[in-house]
Amino acid sequence: MFPKMGKEIKSRAMALNPHFAYVPEGDRYILTKGEPHYKFNVIGTGVNGQEHIRVTELEGRASVYGVYDPNRGSVAAAQHEYARFATGRSLHVYNSLEAACSDPEVDGLIICTPNYTHLEVVKVAIESGKHILLEKPIATTVKDAHMILRLAKDYPAVFQIGLQYRYKAIYQEAIYEALNRKSLGDIKTLSMLEHRLPFLDKVGQWNKFARFSGNTLVEKCCHYFDLLNLFAGSRPKTVFATGSQAVNFKDFEYEGERSDILDNAMVIIVYENGVQASFNLCMFAPMLYEELIICGDDGRLKAWEKEDFLPESSSGTHLEILHGDNKPSRRMTPHYPAIIEQTGHHGATYYEHVQFINQIENIDSNAATPLEGLWSIVVAAAAQESIKSARVISINEFLQSQGLEL
Repeated sequence: MFPKMGKEIKSRAMALNPHFAYVPEGDRYILTKGEPHYKFNVIGTGVNGQEHIRVTELEGRASVYGVYDPNRGSVAAAQHEYARFATGRSLHVYNSLEAACSDPEVDGLIICTPNYTHLEVVKVAIESGKHILLEKPIATTVKDAHMILRLAKDYPAVFQIGLQYRYKAIYQEAIYEALNRKSLGDIKTLSMLEHRLPFLDKVGQWNKFARFSGNTLVEKCCHYFDLLNLFAGSRPKTVFATGSQAVNFKDFEYEGERSDILDNAMVIIVYENGVQASFNLCMFAPMLYEELIICGDDGRLKAWEKEDFLPESSSGTHLEILHGDNKPSRRMTPHYPAIIEQTGHHGATYYEHVQFINQIENIDSNAATPLEGLWSIVVAAAAQESIKSARVISINEFLQSQGLEL
């Protein structure tokens, strides 16, 4: 975030750049760090929790006060990460979830625990009345997600869902062009694609099993279903999907249980307003590649982000808007400053934190709500049911089968 102070741009990201560490505090003006106004505790300090520590300290309006994680290795990693950014301060380590959530020193809680724990952790966290940022997916099942929605209803503080892909540079620009500027006219069709490496290792390997992760379309792809729902601007009507476990973890066992997660899928969504969307997933590709295509009645947008790990890499981003001979077309390579992109998820988590603190300060935000988090899971779960049953899933009937009416 680059707040303007008078005519000069003052950047906390630049202020924390080690290249300028030699400048004494008394001599800083452009490089003023500023003082944090809020204290957060991070619940769950695996890879995602450590990323939240980094971006909290970099964003600067808040600081991390403490952490809770029953795994000692995760706590040690969090302490190491914290020391890189928070010089001269120590990280408070709690011995229970209840203590971490109820500490009066703390203003907000960032929940990064394994998917299957979200509901039980939220039940404890919500008693605190503190601001909550709950990592995606909101829950592993539609019923649990609906329970969290009910708990969050009329909650007196901020309750934000960590669907941070909204803030990737390519998607921020796509949202601006398609939804704010209406550059494409009325949106008619949507297509998203993710080709990537398999899931990495986790403590307890919970992400290799559907009963812990919610399965791949819930665990990983809720980001993309959230974006498709956002661009469609409507409730999903039907979902049809195919998919399988074709390559990854077919022979993997952990504590006597065999992995059962999807590693590929193709999903078709029809929305109530007539917008049609597709999603293509491959989890055994030797790269990281995402793509979005939006076709409207006045233009076409294509955006991609990739990392191919080659020595002379063509990795990067691309966004193009084509209008034929109706009006100007253009191409761009959306990015954030390198120091921000390097904190994780190409800067998306950083800007998610900007929105989290904006909400705390009553500044307008387009952060994902619990209701939007639920709908991302509804599409994912319906797609997984479609794969299992080999039929088109009516969303209304699917919700009724869950005993829910939205």
